[in-house]
Amino acid sequence: MSNLFNLDGPVLQFINKIVYSVYLNILWFICCIPVVTAGASTTALFYVTLKMAKNEEGNITKAFFRSFKDNLKQGTKIWLILLALGILLGVDGYVLYHMRFENVFWTLCTAVFCVAAAAYAIVLMYIFPLLARFDNTIGAMFKNALFIGIRFLLCTILMAVIYFAMLLVVVRVFTPAVIFGEGLCALLCSYLLSNILLLCQEKGENR
Repeated sequence: MSNLFNLDGPVLQFINKIVYSVYLNILWFICCIPVVTAGASTTALFYVTLKMAKNEEGNITKAFFRSFKDNLKQGTKIWLILLALGILLGVDGYVLYHMRFENVFWTLCTAVFCVAAAAYAIVLMYIFPLLARFDNTIGAMFKNALFIGIRFLLCTILMAVIYFAMLLVVVRVFTPAVIFGEGLCALLCSYLLSNILLLCQEKGENR
């Protein structure tokens, strides 16, 4: 039992990673300030946290900014597409909510909106971790993010719970918890994604 709490034990190592995630959250936030760079910043965040999940992080500052630079162009394009789609979905949701017609057409439109919103959320959760690990076209990134999110539905649900729980804590319970924010969410999600991305890599190599 005492080995759990020594300097090289799993408990203290995990606590150390949580501290690193706070630092990464600050880096992520600073690099998101121009807004258009949020995609590259999120990709860089996952690049480091995925390495942390495998105990391969090294110098996290250098790793973060190296990934940020390498994925700036593609990450920005992906983010701008997602931002435009998010705004479109937001407008559609607002219109549907305020219309609230109790007829078949409104029900059908609402069903289509819910499916589209779920697909958007899946892509949003998976596409930047995929970009952090793989080189591919933007179209393939979107397709693979959706396919993997549906294929590994339990992981998708757990990731959604992590993000929702963090939002709930920050908004309703303890606002200063925002210091953990995306950094801790990315770290926890990286533990879930690590084996999945490794499996995808092995399948890609065997083709």
